[in-house]
Formats: sequence, structure tokens, C-alpha cells
Amino acid sequence: MADIPISRRGLLALGGGTAVAAFVAACSPENAAAPRLSSSAPSAAAVPGGAVTFTPAQGTTGFDPLGPVMVTATAGTLAEVTMTNDQGRVIAGIMTPDGLTWKPDTPLGYDRTYQLAATSRDEQGRENQFTSTFSTVTPDNLTAASLVSTGGGALSEGATYGVGIVAVIRFDEPIPDRAAAQRCLSVQTEPAVEGQWSWVDDQNVHYRPREYYPPGTAVTVRADIYGVDVGNGLYGQEDLARSFVIGDSHVSIADDNTKQIEVYDNGQLVRTMPTSMGRGGTETVNGRTIHFWTQRGTYTVLDKANPVIMDSSTYGLPVNSRLGYRQTISYATRISNDGIYLHQLESSIPQQGNTNVSAGCLNLNPDNAQWFYNFSIPGDIVEVRNTGGEPLAQWQNGDWSIPWETWVQGSAL
Repeated sequence: MADIPISRRGLLALGGGTAVAAFVAACSPENAAAPRLSSSAPSAAAVPGGAVTFTPAQGTTGFDPLGPVMVTATAGTLAEVTMTNDQGRVIAGIMTPDGLTWKPDTPLGYDRTYQLAATSRDEQGRENQFTSTFSTVTPDNLTAASLVSTGGGALSEGATYGVGIVAVIRFDEPIPDRAAAQRCLSVQTEPAVEGQWSWVDDQNVHYRPREYYPPGTAVTVRADIYGVDVGNGLYGQEDLARSFVIGDSHVSIADDNTKQIEVYDNGQLVRTMPTSMGRGGTETVNGRTIHFWTQRGTYTVLDKANPVIMDSSTYGLPVNSRLGYRQTISYATRISNDGIYLHQLESSIPQQGNTNVSAGCLNLNPDNAQWFYNFSIPGDIVEVRNTGGEPLAQWQNGDWSIPWETWVQGSAL
């Protein structure tokens, strides 16, 4: 196991022990071994050649790999300090200019034993050697975190997203202690934007602002989970950080009363597109009821493809059944996890603007479909109004359909 995690929060700076100690207290397991000075440290007056103390103390086990490690001269100065792990690797460190303190300059690894060998020197040039050994915590298991959208696609460093983008931290193991994990999650925005984490289940926690992000907002999402027990001996495998920016405000309103989609760019109406939405009704296949509504609610753009294969069997309707289909569709912009798209469909052009005939998607003519495809980015808002059936559910991509008062109740803190 490597001593250096792939990503790492700021290292303990010389003279900066206060800030780091505060961090460790805020985001470390309660039962992690606390740093302590050796009670057997030699007396400064009794030992020619100087004296040192070690933090953590000799023989400490289960030490937090983010905890402060240091060698301190209590008499004289430090002439040399060498730190090695149980594989013989030398851990680089930094000595203060006055020769009184030494610290490693990298975080430690899990399940490692470290030896510190220090040489101190007094004013007469006499030297003394001291050693100390300690070991770090051994996790029962590790969990990795990824940053994705509500559609499952990775959120990329430096990318531009729409004003409604929802950040999802997805853990690859169920989290026993959601509060411990959430304390290590953060979202920084410039300008400041009110927002909150909300857990969907034991592996997925979503973050959205109270209102849509202002265009131009800079967003940084962090999961500083390395070294943290998130319950029952499950520790974070490595830290995660991504920064992205918010683009122009793209809000589209699809109204079933008018069968039109109005597209707004930064508040200005830039296009009106006739559409044909879900025809409604249900079909029962093999005991499963399938509906054909375009559910009302606030969606976001998830991704897009040109072309995309649309196959009714993916949601339980056999292709060879009465209402089944398998088609190659051009300029398809996806807005739900169960396959709702805004897409090109020439065969429904006579119905677009007056009659709903689709299985749930929003049909457009070729010119409008291509324009919307090129206009849209993940996180753009699509509001569907006045349709029948059940409202959009969260799992379908309905985070923005949840009232804020309900959303914040999903926080573990």
C-alpha cells in the first residue's frame, strides 16, 4: 500500500500545526490514536548531546495517517532525522531553520509501520541518537468516491455545465456513518451560493443549490475522505476534487396545454418549438404496468447522442409487441434516467404543436432538434408542465422537483 494517496489536502506546514490539528479533529475517527509525547523522553539537563521527543510516542498503534508526526529537540538541536517505512522506503521531511523541529512532507499510508531515527547535537557539538517506532491504522475496508451527474456521467475538471447541474458523490461501498462521510464533503462557489447535500441512499449523496446557479459561478467539489473512518472500519481510499464553471442560463419550458417548448437564453426567449409529447395511458406487459406520459416536473439535460438507438424492450415493452419499437433516432438530448429525450422525429411532424403521440419523449422537427442538441449542455433546465400521470420522481432525474424544505431533510448533519 502506497504512502502517498493519489490526491491530498494541504500538508501540515511548519508552524501551522493549529490549522491541521483543527482539521484532524473535525474529520477523523473518534477512536484514532491521539498524538502524545513520550513519557520516557530524556531530560534536557541529564543527557549530553541534546535530547528529543517523538510525536506520536514510541509504540503507538492505530495512528491516524493524517495525524501530526514530528521530532522535536528539547535540548540542543536536531542534526539529522530519517524516517523509513516497513518496506525500507525513506519518507522525505522538512527541518525548521532553527533545527528544533522535523516533520514529514507527505501523508502516511494505511497499515504501515514507521521508524524515526534522530540525531541531536548540543552546544559543545556532542551528539546523541534516538529512535521511535509507530504504526498506522489498518482499515477493515476502503471506499472510493467518484463525482458524477444525476445521469451517471462523470463531471470533468474544467468543464462548463448548466445552471441546474446536480453534483453526485458516489461511493463504491455502502456508507455506515453518513454524517462522518458528509463532514468531509464540501462545495465552494464564487460567488457564494446557498446549497446542501442530500442522501439518496447509502452510496449516493446529491448536492444542489437552493436556486439555480448564477451564470459564471466557479464551483469546486471536494471529498476529503482519506484517513477518515466512515463507519465500521471503512476508510476513505483517496481524496477527490473537481472544479468546473457554470455557463449561460438555459431554461426550456414544455407546456402540454400549448404543445410548445419555449427556450430561454439568460432570460430571453430565443426559440419556440412545436412538440408532441407522451400520449398517456398505460400498457400491462407480463404483469408490469408501463405508462406513456411525459411526466411533469423540472428535469435537467443529462447528455446527448447522435444517433441513439431507442428500444422499448429496455423498459419492459417487447419490440414485437403491439406498441413496441426499435428505432435509430437523430439529435437526441436525454433528460431522464428512464429514457426521456427531446429528439428529432419526422413522422410526428403533423402532430407536433397539436397532438401527443409519443411514448414519452418530446418529438421535434429536424431543424429544431438539431438546434436544441447544439444549444444544450448537461445541467440545463427543462420544465415540463401540465401533463398527466404521476409527477417526475427523484430517481428519474427529479432533484429540482423536490421542495427545498424537503431536500435539506436528506442531509445527515
